[in-house]
Order: sequence, then structure tokens, then C-alpha cells
Amino acid sequence: MSNSSIVGRDLPLAGDPLASCVPLARQPISAAQAAAMVPMLKAIADPARLRLLSLVLSHEGGEACVCDLTPFFDLSQPTISHHLKVLRECGLLEREKRGTWAFYRARPEAMAALGNLFTSVQSLEKRR
Repeated sequence: MSNSSIVGRDLPLAGDPLASCVPLARQPISAAQAAAMVPMLKAIADPARLRLLSLVLSHEGGEACVCDLTPFFDLSQPTISHHLKVLRECGLLEREKRGTWAFYRARPEAMAALGNLFTSVQSLEKRR
């Protein structure tokens, strides 16, 4: 694994929408921060993609192959793959090719950032 892969997994990179995910209750976000977060939020606003994210997160080992996911939908495999691509491109999932199969897992930092985005004022005060 290259150093850039390791850095990309551990820290949000410049231009990464995760860098903009600050708790909304902490301070008002800028127009640029809001625009950076919109692709992630739009991605999970789609019912199929939200279900896919849930299925990947809850799958044994926290990762799933497209073949593991298609039985849960009345959608074709290419459509499922398209939805997974959207989730990957916005930074919520990462993909690993193993032979002819692609396995998906949620990026832990993305899940933490989304969770923190909606942290309440009371939760922030308890942390201090």
C-alpha cells in the first residue's frame, strides 16, 4: 500500500468533503463548506443508496461484494454498481478489487464525520 493510500484513509485530504464536516451546532458553516458536503448528503438521500450503505455497514466483516447486495433489490447488477460508484465517489465507501469481484466497505472517517455533523449542542457541551 502506498503512503498516499494510507494518508487518504486516515486524514481528510485537501478538497475532501470530510474536511468540511464540522458539527453544525458548533458554528455556522460557510457556503463553500455546505457545497462540499452536498454530494455526500445527496448520495445518502437516495433510498437505494441509503440501503446499500446500511447493508455494507451491517454485512459480516463490514464489507460486501456486489453479489452480496443484489438479492436485496429489484434492481439490475449494473444499477447497483452505479449506486455503489456514487457512494464511493462522494467518499462514503471504498472499493477493493479481488480478482473479478469488487468489495465495498464504509470509510470509518466518513461515518464518523457524518455522525459528528449532526452532533447537538448538548453533546458538544458534555465533551468539554
